[in-house]
Amino acid sequence: MERKTKVAAEDGKQELIITREFDLPLELLFKAYVEPEIVAQWMGTNVVKLENKKHGSYQFETSDAQGNVVLQINGVIHEFVPNQTITRTFEMRNTVASALRFGVQLEFLEFEKLTHDTSKLTMHVVYKSVTLRDQMLKLPFTQGINMAHNRLQNIVSKLR
Repeated sequence: MERKTKVAAEDGKQELIITREFDLPLELLFKAYVEPEIVAQWMGTNVVKLENKKHGSYQFETSDAQGNVVLQINGVIHEFVPNQTITRTFEMRNTVASALRFGVQLEFLEFEKLTHDTSKLTMHVVYKSVTLRDQMLKLPFTQGINMAHNRLQNIVSKLR
């Protein structure tokens, strides 16, 4: 199966460029990143907090079958322009792969209208070091983000 979400990693750089074209209008794609109920569905997590504003913050938690929190994601939103841009920090804690420490990364999300019914997401993700970025790429990261974006496409396309 073709992976529609593309992950580009240039040797020696501490960043990733992630791109995906969606068969969704721009407004629906953006909504998938800012509506807690939709985020929870496609990310498969509990949205504890999601303040979509400059200097707002967010927190997501994923639990196992026994109710133990196995993953926490949180950060601060630094820029928020509806249907255009979200700039935020991103930090994972209590991960299953707890031996790996990724630290805080900086994410620039750009939302672009392609046609009336299609849009594009470009994520520029910056890690503290090349080593941390490379550790992330050793995990099934590309597969995971493709799966998440496929769920996003399927869930949000039903909202039309």
